[in-house]
Amino acid sequence: MRTTLDVDDDVLQAVKELAAVRRLTAGRVISELARAALQPSRPARTRNGVPVLPCRPPDARRPTMKLVNELRDGE
Repeated sequence: MRTTLDVDDDVLQAVKELAAVRRLTAGRVISELARAALQPSRPARTRNGVPVLPCRPPDARRPTMKLVNELRDGE
């Protein structure tokens, strides 16, 4: 379906870059992003009434105290 939308320049640029990386059309990327944004959000999982954080990806680095201190101190 064709329609005309008024999209901010920075948003259009981001969509075009994402489309190029994913080898899709800009329209397809916008449709996928809009569809995902319109889905109802899933409630957070809880354990004993406390929200459970999502698991980190298997290839993610474990945070160290050195990293925590650097981030805290803004180094």
